[in-house]
Amino acid sequence: MTERTMTTNPKVDAFIAESKNWREELRRLRDILLDSELTEEFKWDQPCYTFEGKNVAILHGLKESCAFAFFKGALLKDVHGVLTSPGLNTQSGRWIKFTSVREIAEMKSVLKAYIREAIKVEKAGLKVKLRKTSDLKVPEEFQILLDEFPKLKTAFDVLTPGRQRAYIYHFSAPKQSRTREARVRKFMPHIFKGKGPLEQ
Repeated sequence: MTERTMTTNPKVDAFIAESKNWREELRRLRDILLDSELTEEFKWDQPCYTFEGKNVAILHGLKESCAFAFFKGALLKDVHGVLTSPGLNTQSGRWIKFTSVREIAEMKSVLKAYIREAIKVEKAGLKVKLRKTSDLKVPEEFQILLDEFPKLKTAFDVLTPGRQRAYIYHFSAPKQSRTREARVRKFMPHIFKGKGPLEQ
């Protein structure tokens, strides 16, 4: 299928118009995405681009840059070596950060090629093989409390795999043991309620 110019989403129009930082950069990135087979949507308060209902790319306005992210970036060949992982524990997503319109102009053909490749990934039904929760190292401070409180272990075991991973990442983040233990204790009531670390 050839590329087409997609219909714009009014929520994205408003998002870009109201952006205090990176307005022109976001506009340029959006123009590149609009010239593709993707559908423009607005999800998680961000411009999101889908193919047949599957999330392919998303734009972020960050504090020190703006980012063009691919949901399954780990599956892209990245022949230009420009994709980076947003975090140490990110398994699937990859992004490219920009700080100027000039950078975007220089990368336009690369971005278009990567968008085409990301669409092929969706057409082929490819999926990122995610690490299982059981493969992750549970922080010692959390393991001690799981052993000490069987009800905590039971509550943790019945959480969804995604919530379990989120907690392991969240509890592993602090550098100091004391901080890790304090974080675990703070979130114990959340675990008992069956909620993830970001849920109220």
